[in-house]
Amino acid sequence: MNKAERTIRALIRDVPDFPKKGILFKDITPVVGSAEGLRAATAVFAARYRGKRVTKIVGVEARGFIFGAALALRLGVGFVPVRKPGKLPWKARRESYSLEYGTNTVEMHVDALGKGDRVVVVDDLLATGGTAAATARLAKRSGARVLETAFVVELGFLGGRKKLRGVPVFSIVCYE
Repeated sequence: MNKAERTIRALIRDVPDFPKKGILFKDITPVVGSAEGLRAATAVFAARYRGKRVTKIVGVEARGFIFGAALALRLGVGFVPVRKPGKLPWKARRESYSLEYGTNTVEMHVDALGKGDRVVVVDDLLATGGTAAATARLAKRSGARVLETAFVVELGFLGGRKKLRGVPVFSIVCYE
């Protein structure tokens, strides 16, 4: 375990019984609330993607915006927000995905990505993988090449990687 991972792990707060009884929630709020934590996460991502000819960082609402925008700034590339339906002010593409009970949808502006874009999809946490997989499909439908999906935390025991077939996954901290 490297110094950045130790720093991030030390800042992640366990919240028992949230959002419902029996769930141990991994709260990354202290990571972003700490200059050292935010710097560590951003530095790990920047080191991984520097030199990979990334053209855009795609951040998933809402905490993916924090890490994604910081990474885009460090790499000197654009940032593309992926949002819940009805939150973007202009024409948007949408991609729906299945949940345990029902479906959800993510959207991105139609002109946010195009052919030749090389993107990394960034979010705070990989759990079941539905949101990340839908975001990757949305980026691909726009003509972009998804180089990787990147997460600060992965809950490996939930098997979210399986939904990201064909898209490499990187996580800084993984709980098995």
